[in-house]
Amino acid sequence: MSKTVKVFACASVGNMSVGFDVLGCALNEPGDIVEMTFTEGSEVRIVEITGDDGKLPKELMKNTAGIAVAKMLKHLNIEPGIDIKLHKQMPIGSGLGSSAASAAAAVYALNKLLSEPLTPIELVKFAMEGEKFASGAAHADNVAPAILGGIILIRKYEPLDVISLPVPQNLHITVVHPDLVISTKEARSILPDSFERIDYIKQSAALASFVQALHTNDFNLLSESVVDHLAEPYRKSLINGFDAAKQAALNAGALSFGISGSGPSVFSFSSSLETAQQVGQAISDSFAHLNINSEIYAGKINQNGPKLIVE
Repeated sequence: MSKTVKVFACASVGNMSVGFDVLGCALNEPGDIVEMTFTEGSEVRIVEITGDDGKLPKELMKNTAGIAVAKMLKHLNIEPGIDIKLHKQMPIGSGLGSSAASAAAAVYALNKLLSEPLTPIELVKFAMEGEKFASGAAHADNVAPAILGGIILIRKYEPLDVISLPVPQNLHITVVHPDLVISTKEARSILPDSFERIDYIKQSAALASFVQALHTNDFNLLSESVVDHLAEPYRKSLINGFDAAKQAALNAGALSFGISGSGPSVFSFSSSLETAQQVGQAISDSFAHLNINSEIYAGKINQNGPKLIVE
């Protein structure tokens, strides 16, 4: 077994507008790094957290990475001594799966330390335990793509069953993170307990046509399919300048525009890297008009999942 393992796990876009709690895709950047080391004894500790401005707890069972590791060790019925260092390289409360990236990197690193006793889909289940603590719901639309890569459809939860959807070669994604903070719990609480039947029907049709668009590389269909009749009408009020940013993205050539996860980050699909970069700048400029700073990420979808860092 290796003595120390260092892993990078990426950010992700949950929901992807069209698939509330059932769709997610992986980004190449940003992400989190977890460094994990075997120690003497049987205590598992989070010994260092950087990049969080002191916001995250080091208590094992109050940290998404720590919870995921603890649940995984209990399942394996082993009690090794482990020191964990978490290096946050993405904003907290961004709608980019920050808690999921930490949990994904942790379980992936632990699996490597233990010579990979678990499959990737089994790792998703333990990373979901960390998500449950962070957001109140053990959803997989962030942790599944963070661990498996690509675009993931969550078919069902009991038992967990996911489908890796095809990623068109020229599909690019732009994510812009405005300097705003929205907690997942807050974004969930703003939603109604039930929706109108017609909205369910329209959303189901949009999800089906989105899947078809991926399988057929039909960007026109994809553009028409990436719509959100359920969450966006409520959540967009939490993002200052949302409508203007959306119009700016579409004017710049974006195929779509929507909220990444629970926000405040927003995302767009484009058919080329050049357009994706132009869309990112247009969205950023729109937020700047409201004196809101933002960060831009543009590129292809990450189809590889976590990365082992060799130094």
